[in-house]
Amino acid sequence: MHTDSSPINDVVILGGGSAGWMTAAALAKVFENKALKVRLIESQAVGTVSVGEATIPQISRFNKLLGLDENDFVKHTKGTFKLGIEFANWRQKGHAYMHPFGSYGTNMDAIQFHHYWLKMFQLGKAPELDKFSLLCTAAYSGKFNRPQPIKNSPLADIPYAFHFDATLYAEYLRKFAEARGVTRIEGKVQDVFTRNSNGFVDALLLENGERIHADLFIDCSGFRALLIEKTLNTGYEDWGHWLPCDRAVAMPCEAKNKVYPYTISTAQDAGWTWRIPLQHRIGNGYVYPSEFVSDDEAVDVLKQQMENTPLAEPNQLRWKTGRREKAWHKNVVAIGLSAGFIEPLESTGLHLIQSGISRLMAFFPNQGFNQIDIDEFNAQSKLEMEQIRDFIILHYKLTDREDTEFWRYCKHMDVPQGVTDKLNLYASNGRIFRKDNELFDETSWLAVMHGQGLQPQAYHPIVDNLPESEISRRLAHIQKVIETSVATMPMQADFIDKHCKATMM
Repeated sequence: MHTDSSPINDVVILGGGSAGWMTAAALAKVFENKALKVRLIESQAVGTVSVGEATIPQISRFNKLLGLDENDFVKHTKGTFKLGIEFANWRQKGHAYMHPFGSYGTNMDAIQFHHYWLKMFQLGKAPELDKFSLLCTAAYSGKFNRPQPIKNSPLADIPYAFHFDATLYAEYLRKFAEARGVTRIEGKVQDVFTRNSNGFVDALLLENGERIHADLFIDCSGFRALLIEKTLNTGYEDWGHWLPCDRAVAMPCEAKNKVYPYTISTAQDAGWTWRIPLQHRIGNGYVYPSEFVSDDEAVDVLKQQMENTPLAEPNQLRWKTGRREKAWHKNVVAIGLSAGFIEPLESTGLHLIQSGISRLMAFFPNQGFNQIDIDEFNAQSKLEMEQIRDFIILHYKLTDREDTEFWRYCKHMDVPQGVTDKLNLYASNGRIFRKDNELFDETSWLAVMHGQGLQPQAYHPIVDNLPESEISRRLAHIQKVIETSVATMPMQADFIDKHCKATMM
């Protein structure tokens, strides 16, 4: 079968915000000096879903791909650094634990560290798990540093992410993209025309009468999914029965307390609130299920949680958790919210945009639009979304809370087989394995399973080859090294003042 192998010459991105401008910036960089025309259509009349964003360490790869200067980027987005997320009241009221980015301890005799710690912890001879994490210790001390070139030191490996203002990030990337030839078109789409021959999108008609043609359309129109769904009717898989939170309200406030380098997620009677510290303000929000909480109640709950005066009116968001049946269909690729949505409990929103862009680059088409490539793109998108979904479900399923109808529902709900298998494997003998290069690795599953109270019945039998006294000695040594290392790190506030302090208007 002969397909058209001539190159794509013309790409149109529908929608701005983080998804649109991240995509535009990446295309501008990857196709720099190549004959690819990239245009982005957005309307100032259409708002974006921009609340203070928390990220995960993979964002650094994206920034490096673009060649961004990190201090400049943090300065312009009024950002701070992030070493993990604290989960308060998830296991039970009054309990908190940290999910750090870095690993715990160090593996011994090719066996994962946590098996040695488990044995001693169960005997009452080892402290809590977070004492063996450089990032937990640093986060709770308010300290931050970038990795240091020190051999055999935990300071050489400090995975970190950022908190930043998503609107400022989109503006920053817009400047980057426009400087490399991307054209921004102000306008709203009035109609979409498809080709009779194959159903591909042919052109977008703007309200001002302009018709815009392209070879490839990238749908960054958010929850509206104007091209992938409204035009191409790809269908949607609803995950609301596992993740019943379907709304959020966001409100920034002035900072009152110290700005520590981690996000806080606090479980409420239904759903959870977030606290994301930026240089100029605190981002606050409440993710909740409309079945259990009204919009007015949600605003009240959020205001009670806030540490200071609100800086803006409440911003209400609604969604249906799930994914588009096909993230790529015909000549339309959905990136960001148009491809699906999972609540931001583990800060995966921008990551899903980033991985969608990276997958698009890997499968970038020619005019032939080979179906085998599109099918593989969709299979990978589906797997990634399901793996992230399962990790988020874990937080709700694994709880001791039965104090409200919402938590009783979550604790007793049926969950996907993958979640059950991981829980059973860990519960029986402490084993955790990463599958298919999933986003959340063994450290992440361990942090949440242990943090939310799952105690394994056993640990790896090879652990018993080492005498207890030797394991104790090694654990004490690791703890000491972490404490000594953290003592040398600067406070985050001092680090920001020195390297990347934002100019406040």
